[in-house]
Amino acid sequence: MITAVASRVEVLRWMEDFVNEKMTEFLKTVEESWQPADLLPDARFENFFDELKSLRERAKDLSYDLLAVLVGDTITEEALPTYESWLMRIDGMPNDENSPWIKWNRAWTAEENRHGDALNRYLYLTGRVNMREMEASTQYLIADGFDLQTDNDPYRSFVYTSFQETATNISHRRVAQIAKKQGDNMLAKLCGHVAADEARHAKAYKAFVGKIFEADANEMMLAFEDMMRKKIVMPAHYMRELGVDLGKTFGHFTDAAQRINVYTATDYTEILDGLITEWKIDAVSGLNEAGEKARDYVMALPARLKRVAERMKAPSLEYKFRWID
Repeated sequence: MITAVASRVEVLRWMEDFVNEKMTEFLKTVEESWQPADLLPDARFENFFDELKSLRERAKDLSYDLLAVLVGDTITEEALPTYESWLMRIDGMPNDENSPWIKWNRAWTAEENRHGDALNRYLYLTGRVNMREMEASTQYLIADGFDLQTDNDPYRSFVYTSFQETATNISHRRVAQIAKKQGDNMLAKLCGHVAADEARHAKAYKAFVGKIFEADANEMMLAFEDMMRKKIVMPAHYMRELGVDLGKTFGHFTDAAQRINVYTATDYTEILDGLITEWKIDAVSGLNEAGEKARDYVMALPARLKRVAERMKAPSLEYKFRWID
């Protein structure tokens, strides 16, 4: 530990060398990164219209729920300006442009930015999506913002990003698998690339939390417990369509994701179980009475959530999204 009672600012400053190390480990340079243009038809070439026709033919066979999930995923990815500004507002985050934390945030944002670009371009080319409706939903989501209930606290925020980046990895990876089964290898490859990025980002944020446990175990445990009591909400929970009340569309989006097994209550439980294992919660030392109670709560939670998940059933298809004609 740094001190008997370490402040958030002290811990973030102490972690700067570690963040530098993880930046080179879990982020890629621009030169070695994939770009959307690598994965989609290129309008510069004479075979563009042939490739476009083939893309549209394959997209015709994509199921309604898969298309709805893909649109929702795209809107979520395109709300990136909100996520970047949220990370910059975390208490204790330095203002120094040369800080490893600031460099991490910018480099992470740069990688994430490609996701929305690639998915948006794919959906536009399919001809199956009302792009104006989708674009309005994206504008709504950025304008409406979100409340992740992290209170601008770095410990809670990194619990959130560890969980959320793992969840998005699962979601994009499952979409890739379903797209391949439905005959669209191009979409499968695209979503596979996005999923791989999210997996790297999740590993980094999990590593940040693991390091905080070394320096400030009790406060980190309390933050973990608090986030799990509040429940982890996805960043697009305020998603809405034109003429639809705030947040209602998100419920229909998650219903579609559950129906095709892209992201379910069981996945939520398994992510939590994985974080408990990753951070060796059962072996964390240096906890006071409140910290021990927090650990007990977190350790018992997966079993409770599993029982709830087993009783849940995905609703049948009823809702018609404005995004899809």
